Amino acid sequence: MEDDGGERSSFVIGLIENRAKEVGMAAFDLRSASLHLSQYIETSISYQNTKTLLHFYDPMVIIVPPNKLAPEGMVGVSELVDRFYASVKKVVMARGCFDDTKGAMLIKNLAAREPSALGLDTYYKQYYLCLASASAAIKWIEAEKGVIITSHSLVVTFNGSFDHMNIDTTSVHNLEIVEPLHSALWGTSNKKRSLFHMLKTTKTIGGTRLLRANLLQPLKDIETINTRLDCLDELMSNEQLFFGLSQVLRKFPKETDRVLCHFCFKPKKITNEVLGADDAKKSQMLISSIILLKTALDALPLLSKVLKDAQCFILANVYKSVCENEKYADIRKRIGEVIDEDVLHARVPFIARTQQCFAVKAGIDGLLDIARRSFCDTSEAIHNLANKYREEYKLPNLKLPFNNRRGFYFSIPRKDIQGKLPSKFIQVVKQGNNVHCSTLELASLNVRNKSAAGECYVRTEVCLEALVDAIREDIPMFTLLAEVLCLLDMIVNSFAHTISTKPVDRYTRPEFTDNGPLAIDAGRHPILESIHSDFVPNSIFISEASNMVIVMGPNMSGKSTYLQQVCLIIILAQIGCYVPAHFATIRVVDRIFTRMGTMDNLESNSSTFMTEMKETAFIMQNVSQRSLIVMDELGRATSSSDGLAIAWSCCEYLLSLNAYTIFATHMENLSKLATIYPNVKILSFYVDIRNSRLDFKFRLNDGPKHVAHYGLLLAEVAGLPSSVIETARSITSRITEKEVNEMEVNCLNHNQIMMAYRAAQRLICLKYSNQKEEAIRQALHLLKENYIDGKL
Repeated sequence: MEDDGGERSSFVIGLIENRAKEVGMAAFDLRSASLHLSQYIETSISYQNTKTLLHFYDPMVIIVPPNKLAPEGMVGVSELVDRFYASVKKVVMARGCFDDTKGAMLIKNLAAREPSALGLDTYYKQYYLCLASASAAIKWIEAEKGVIITSHSLVVTFNGSFDHMNIDTTSVHNLEIVEPLHSALWGTSNKKRSLFHMLKTTKTIGGTRLLRANLLQPLKDIETINTRLDCLDELMSNEQLFFGLSQVLRKFPKETDRVLCHFCFKPKKITNEVLGADDAKKSQMLISSIILLKTALDALPLLSKVLKDAQCFILANVYKSVCENEKYADIRKRIGEVIDEDVLHARVPFIARTQQCFAVKAGIDGLLDIARRSFCDTSEAIHNLANKYREEYKLPNLKLPFNNRRGFYFSIPRKDIQGKLPSKFIQVVKQGNNVHCSTLELASLNVRNKSAAGECYVRTEVCLEALVDAIREDIPMFTLLAEVLCLLDMIVNSFAHTISTKPVDRYTRPEFTDNGPLAIDAGRHPILESIHSDFVPNSIFISEASNMVIVMGPNMSGKSTYLQQVCLIIILAQIGCYVPAHFATIRVVDRIFTRMGTMDNLESNSSTFMTEMKETAFIMQNVSQRSLIVMDELGRATSSSDGLAIAWSCCEYLLSLNAYTIFATHMENLSKLATIYPNVKILSFYVDIRNSRLDFKFRLNDGPKHVAHYGLLLAEVAGLPSSVIETARSITSRITEKEVNEMEVNCLNHNQIMMAYRAAQRLICLKYSNQKEEAIRQALHLLKENYIDGKL
């Protein structure tokens, strides 16, 4: 397979749908030889679920059938790709290529695991669309790349995204998970980063990709989350283990996860002939992979030494399944019989080329030894030529750089050139303070050097054929090694490193429940706290008895930051990382929905209000009992009466669900909800008014706090004429007086129900508390007294 260019996407996606709004997706990762199958009902006309998965996989190719079977009222996946993924290569394959029966057969033959373990036998009919997509994707890969996928080598997962929290693409953007908002406006030196960039201290490409995938699809399984947190606990309490692991992980090549695909795929024809440049390049990639594998296996004893006394499940399991596994030593020994002991993975281009040419021990193949001699002779001739030019043209600082595209070339400081360069120097290019150039002699030697290297590569591949076949038998072992290294890189170099750079006890371990409350004490915004050293922490408490929090406060008081903060803390917790809070207990969230921001969408001919309504409709149609809904200033983009009416009715709808909702608004009328519905809690940001000026404290308090005429105060600061401000004051005072009277009537009418709900809320909290029996008895006794006295 070709090199995928570092962190660039390596996913090929097959995509198909039926008239019942079901979508089947097969995501084939060329880097790690894995296939991820997803099938779901597309509930959104705008294909929100499909966009979320495409955003997650970030494909380089999307394969679709001709667009003839789009569901009623929907544009179809082919048109979707044209509209939103124009930069991605689109391949249209005949509908006959999307064959679910053939797809099922392929999966059975190619999957590393048994079909029964994948659930293929049981759920064949349920998976028919994604199996059809898999059939088309595999057919295209084999035809386009000229390879045959090795039997029982693919890592296949079904419904991978449904084992994780779902965050739609709008929420990914609003929460600044991958990219910061308005990054283009801030410039490249902006301190504000996304959550991904804050945690991106991983050392390997696979670790970075795993981190991004976890942030976009956090875990839902409490047991898995807790095993990661146990690992972090041990790393944080054992400095020697933490620093030892950090050092050992640096010994593994950063592309270790990529090595697999060169063994999973084999060319359709293997010959002993010296073929074209493409064959030499493929041979070079294979040799590079074996050297990389050797380097990784050489580092395993060091990892074993560090993990020997580790206690937590993850590290102990890595030690048992990888470090103590004799198969890795056997493979290392097998490689050592053919590959020279001194050969190591290198990133400097010419050193890498030399290592690849001399990878196989001398004396194994006569033709290879001749090709090596030719390679050495031309390399020596090139360096002698450089020495000759230094003396002949009095250029003592002439250097001889090398890159894979151009080969060798000359680099001469501009200050050493008096006047013009001699006419012998060609392809002259100015590059900063240097001039890059070549000569006909150098060009000729470059061609001969490259040809000799290509001959070495092809002969080396012939020598390695038996070794590569033996390695292919143990592909699952390398899959395990790659996954282990990516996971360790993420936990050690990202999670543990981030926590260790903060002051002591700033990050704490979260606790999880299936049906308990969401309680965060003194939580902080993980991104903004690194910019503002005096960041004000705030808490939140939501339970079944009080499942909606309405956050009130003037503009600029901190509502949007607070909403984002809660979501980011939950995401951090569910990827298995510590959180920036004094204490946190979390009911596992299966979906996060956000409705934030105000922008027209000109492409879809949607005004700000229409965009708001579309996003709100998506939430209402897809919300589940375990969702977290975060809505910021709903209804502000239309008339005040209609906006209030929509916001009120949306709140009433969400109150009927068990989903936890945080609703930020500066419509003070919405606080009346708390006088009617006992499961509504009002919080407000404290603002101090001094000398007709607003002093923002960014501190959250219980209950509504009326900040008189804050809009008028801000308008005055902005420079509106004083006569306009005075007229506005007289109008708003008459409206406010009427609203206060209504609020008092509601409080009297619903006081008894409110007390019952507050009692129920405290009982639920006691149910999930870890206190001793005597403390719970005292709390129940105090609750009874307060209820009788009407003090709840």
